[in-house]
Amino acid sequence: MATQEQLELSGLIKSVHQRLRDSAKQQDPETIWKEHVRDEELLKSYAEAMHKLATCYWDRTMEVSCKRSNSRIEWVVASCRCYFHGATPLLYLFREKDDKVMQAIDAGHHYEHRPYTIDRIKLLDVGSCYDPFACFPDFDVTAIDIAPARSSVWHCDFLEAEVNVNLSIPSTSEEHHSITAFPGDHYDAIVFSLLLEYLPSSDQRLRCCRKAYDLLKPEGILLIITPDSRHQGANAKLMKNWRYTLGLMGFSRIKIEKLEHVTCMVFRKCIFPAVGKRWCDIHREAYMQPVLNIPQDFNETKPDDKDDCAMDVPRTDEDDGEIREAFAGLPFLE
Repeated sequence: MATQEQLELSGLIKSVHQRLRDSAKQQDPETIWKEHVRDEELLKSYAEAMHKLATCYWDRTMEVSCKRSNSRIEWVVASCRCYFHGATPLLYLFREKDDKVMQAIDAGHHYEHRPYTIDRIKLLDVGSCYDPFACFPDFDVTAIDIAPARSSVWHCDFLEAEVNVNLSIPSTSEEHHSITAFPGDHYDAIVFSLLLEYLPSSDQRLRCCRKAYDLLKPEGILLIITPDSRHQGANAKLMKNWRYTLGLMGFSRIKIEKLEHVTCMVFRKCIFPAVGKRWCDIHREAYMQPVLNIPQDFNETKPDDKDDCAMDVPRTDEDDGEIREAFAGLPFLE
């Protein structure tokens, strides 16, 4: 049972998101976002609420209930370790799959791969708030946010930050503890944890994902965590459209997993963008468009409405079919 404080904190977060989306329907989303970023008082309240929700309620609930498998932080860490540092790193297994796809496209395809050797996983945590990955010694973390809740988090508006292929490290301002530019093809992993829902328009979410693509090394991974408390498969079509949209960029979805209140996905930056695009060509359905919508984009949520992600939504035969489709995205090996 949620406490009154938890309801108030989550209410503040949802109201900020709803206000941004509603305003963006009436005015230019870019103008709305820039005005929001300049509202220091609101950003401070938002950061404090998110920090307290995460550390006092979400993370602590996982510890008390022993539901570590439902922790989004643990999920990111485990996914990265399995992909880069497993006994047989998944990176190499998906590399082999990509080669097979390329050979299907071009029978004469041949590529000399280099070993992907890293000591610490270079991770960019976008919208970090309180730098939750800093405690893991095998991660080299750059944490950024428009309203940092801890001093270890750099101030940065990811939408406005530049990508500079000539940089070897991020361009920083120590005076403002901010980052203004990032090196291209630099990070092993980028995390968008509850980030895309914050942005009021599909175009802004697309820009974030394109920028992540430019910042990742080839074969690096983008980990996206999005709120979803509905039953498995309820948002399957929406998530499949995300897969289609990111596939057009050159990403290949290699994992999707439904936790208790979120859907978690891993997208691999293919060495060959044709791999992601081939999936799009084969699996495109009539409803698919290159957009990144979220469920809330289609809802007119009132401030006093219950969470639109209720757990007791009845399941239909169509939902069952969508569940099967969702499981088809899991990284089963042939």
